[in-house]
Amino acid sequence: MTEGSVIEDPHLHDKRFVFEDRAHAGRLLAEQLRAYQGTDTYVMGIPAGGVPVAAVIAEQLQLPLDVLVVRKIHIPWNREAGFGAISWDGTTLFNEPLLQQLLLTPDEIAQCVEDEKKEIEKRLRLFRGQKPFPDLRNKTVIVVDDGLASGFTMLVALDSVQKQQPKELVVAVPTASLHAIKLVRATADNVVCLNIRTGRLFAVADAYSNWYDLENADVVKILKASAYF
Repeated sequence: MTEGSVIEDPHLHDKRFVFEDRAHAGRLLAEQLRAYQGTDTYVMGIPAGGVPVAAVIAEQLQLPLDVLVVRKIHIPWNREAGFGAISWDGTTLFNEPLLQQLLLTPDEIAQCVEDEKKEIEKRLRLFRGQKPFPDLRNKTVIVVDDGLASGFTMLVALDSVQKQQPKELVVAVPTASLHAIKLVRATADNVVCLNIRTGRLFAVADAYSNWYDLENADVVKILKASAYF
């Protein structure tokens, strides 16, 4: 597969605090995605932070909103970091170079994966309930998160969606590290990222003036307001 194209805003390159909040970022992304308005396309947000961005894009472009439940596989002693990711259908990707450095035993790795599977099951009940997963065959799918640091969470989401045989797979994120962009563009047909940042240190939060963590209840509230359920 050839690498997908990357669209960014050159005025935002390597800058920090360029978005007011996730809703503001969603509106700006929607402008870049205007060609998809009214087409046979799904906008699919990655909980938690990707859902408010995706909800705005879906509303602006008059497209159906859905969710892709994926989880970072957390490092046991550092819950802010992960050594891979796992999706709702069990697809698992490991950051092998990092995993070798961590020196985790096979049992410890298996326990970390099992913990995330349980959280995925919980989130599926909360965010999907009885709602069936959409048929994505021959559809365009826009996968949205609020930012990409390592890119592994997005990558596992893309791998799972690819199994559904979509017509086109688009990544839309407000901000990302250059490393993450290089990783996901190998799978996506197109990548839209307004704020690409280079350098060794990267934090998604640094792109936002108003940054806050979302709870599961916040995600459910956003989904209900968008007539998702």
